[in-house]
Amino acid sequence: MTTHPYDRLNPDMIIDAVESVGYLSDARLLALNSYENRVYQVGIEDSLPLIAKFYRPGRWSELQILEEHSFSLELQEAEISIVAPIVNDQGTTLHTYEGFRFALFVRRGGYPPELDNLDNLLVLGRTLGRIHAVGRAGQFKERTSISMQAMLTDSMEYLLDGFIPRELIPAYQSLTKDLQLRVAAIYGEVTSEDLIRLHGDCHVGNILWRDDTAHFVDFDDCCSAPAIQDLWMFLNGERHDRQLQLSELIEGYSEFCDFDPRQIRWIESLRTMRLINYAAWLARRWEDPAFPRSFTWFNTERYWADHILELREQMSALQEEPLQLL
Repeated sequence: MTTHPYDRLNPDMIIDAVESVGYLSDARLLALNSYENRVYQVGIEDSLPLIAKFYRPGRWSELQILEEHSFSLELQEAEISIVAPIVNDQGTTLHTYEGFRFALFVRRGGYPPELDNLDNLLVLGRTLGRIHAVGRAGQFKERTSISMQAMLTDSMEYLLDGFIPRELIPAYQSLTKDLQLRVAAIYGEVTSEDLIRLHGDCHVGNILWRDDTAHFVDFDDCCSAPAIQDLWMFLNGERHDRQLQLSELIEGYSEFCDFDPRQIRWIESLRTMRLINYAAWLARRWEDPAFPRSFTWFNTERYWADHILELREQMSALQEEPLQLL
């Protein structure tokens, strides 16, 4: 039987790991919605529960994780509403137990923001402007950068090597080749000066909304990328709706950080890369038992047919005029 490293991460080990760094658990344990890592709410005796995040073995190096933590703490020091790892009395944020790296966080309540509320978008823009202002003040040395090679080319090749159904391979190869050329023509405009430290995976699932404040969580994918990477995933609906949403985001953003309007042209390239990279992410994680259980629709003929259709629609989007600020 195939085993996965997370198979060893049972309730006793989770509690023992938390207690190994000085907390006494009351044995209450709640698994939270996370696939790339494993995240749990752990009850603590005579205190509020803590959130324990166990990093996926082999994904990030220790230095990359520590750089994520350092960035989070830098943002917290700037009094930005993010959830950073707890620093213990020895100044440590990253712990190890039985081969697993883990970090602890305070529990923060909230719910995903309603994106059809323009006031919420204004707040999101302001918060991201503050995050990016801090991000611009330094550089990552260990974290990755968003690139066509990693997100599009490598992902496409991985999917062709055993996942795309044989009868769909010619259509997929032809389509993704055209997408590569189109994305390269647009995203090739990005220079090293456009890359800043940012969240990297900025969607509503990584935001806890409470008391008209956006609390950003999970900097696991923080990276170097253009500012628009943290903005475009909040856009949805018809073109006019997306232009209105973008304008509201940028209005708030610009109160704290300058925005280069030429980055708007890169939105559909980033969306294209994310679509292909997401499919490859599921494929790369398919040996993790949690993925077949949770993504039952993946790797079926229907899924791949729909994926190709979505990429064809994305080719049309790449050929449209960029959004305009209203």
